[in-house]
Amino acid sequence: MAIHKKLDATQVAEAMWAKDAAAHWAGLSLVEVAPGRAVLSLTVTAEQCNGHGTCHGGVLFMLADSAFAYACNSRNQSTVAQHATVSFIKPAFAGDILRAEAREVSLAGRSGIYDVAVTREGAQIAEFRGMSRAVPGQILSTPTLPGQNSQETP
Repeated sequence: MAIHKKLDATQVAEAMWAKDAAAHWAGLSLVEVAPGRAVLSLTVTAEQCNGHGTCHGGVLFMLADSAFAYACNSRNQSTVAQHATVSFIKPAFAGDILRAEAREVSLAGRSGIYDVAVTREGAQIAEFRGMSRAVPGQILSTPTLPGQNSQETP
């Protein structure tokens, strides 16, 4: 019987981050991750502002949605969004440094609920709620411990 090494949330996040072209393109930064939790940040650029001179709502949604993705995939179970909403509370502007902190509210079977607070200098500017659904697969293959046959199944 193979003995599988448990992967931690940081290893899973690093693997996702390496392939996350959208997050890199948008200028997001991965700050921290733990099981059921993730923090991302963004410094708003002029190109991310709309005709009102404020950060585009789609950019705020992308920041929150990305934090949600890292939180709900943190246990190495491939998980996708099945539904999400966002409420915009205050505007953000070019030069603002935003922080999106996702936390798991509920995880039952294949379904999860996550809340993401988007803040600027500690003041909340948006609230996102995402519902997740686990799908087949993992972000990283679970490695076996040294000396174990990786072809065996538990």
